[in-house]
Amino acid sequence: MKLLISNDDGIFALGVRTLANTLAEAGHNVTVVCPDRERSATGHGLTLHEPIRAEVIDNIFHPKVTAWSCSGTPSDCVKLALWALMDSAPDLVLSGINHGSNLGTDVLYSGTVSAAMEGVIGGIPSIAFSLATYTSKQFQVAASFAKTLLNQLSEQPLPKTTLLNVNVPAVKLSEIAGIAITRQGIRRYIENFEKRVDPRGKIYYWLAGEVIEDVEQPDHIHLPQDIPTDVQAIRNNYITITPLQYNLTDTARVYHLQQLKLGQDEGCSP
Repeated sequence: MKLLISNDDGIFALGVRTLANTLAEAGHNVTVVCPDRERSATGHGLTLHEPIRAEVIDNIFHPKVTAWSCSGTPSDCVKLALWALMDSAPDLVLSGINHGSNLGTDVLYSGTVSAAMEGVIGGIPSIAFSLATYTSKQFQVAASFAKTLLNQLSEQPLPKTTLLNVNVPAVKLSEIAGIAITRQGIRRYIENFEKRVDPRGKIYYWLAGEVIEDVEQPDHIHLPQDIPTDVQAIRNNYITITPLQYNLTDTARVYHLQQLKLGQDEGCSP
């Protein structure tokens, strides 16, 4: 398969190197376009007010991998690759392997997920991969799962509007409980801004939030409750696969607002 791989940890991150090299060794045609530095939690930001620069990177990846370093955000990287750097569209856009999970509401901030989302916006099915730890650097289990998943998808391609958010627990292969198709859960944090003073006496703040582990997971208006959230399943050492979409319309609220007939009493209806 022809693959485009990006990330938000930067071109020199071990996660993207492990993923790209594993897939190249498996025979896939791999192009890597990543930020030139870490751009975590940048969401779906784009660079509009300054130029985007890209340069070829040699001697870091497998010899069959074509790699570029980009000055922009993760979403910039995918846009630039699709519309300027690659000679034709890839079969899949992959993002990761991120160093740290992207579970629940984290996906709204995630540069990793946003890079994959940019692929879907461009009409290409995409997958975001994350290793659910900030300490371990053992990415091979996640990369091997990515290879297995791509083998399946080569036989059963995803629809163009599909984005899969994959989180892999940071355990040995023998300790993986299985694969769970999940729904997006809730992640909440104790927000802690540390107040500091720089060498020139000026005050600044450093965000140092701590995740709250025991958060009640929400019901879903369309899915049965026996489908676990990604937050729940990862705790039990399951690899989680959560399909996401960029259409954020709240279906239930559409009907609710129609019933309220907002503005009509004030003569605002057309």
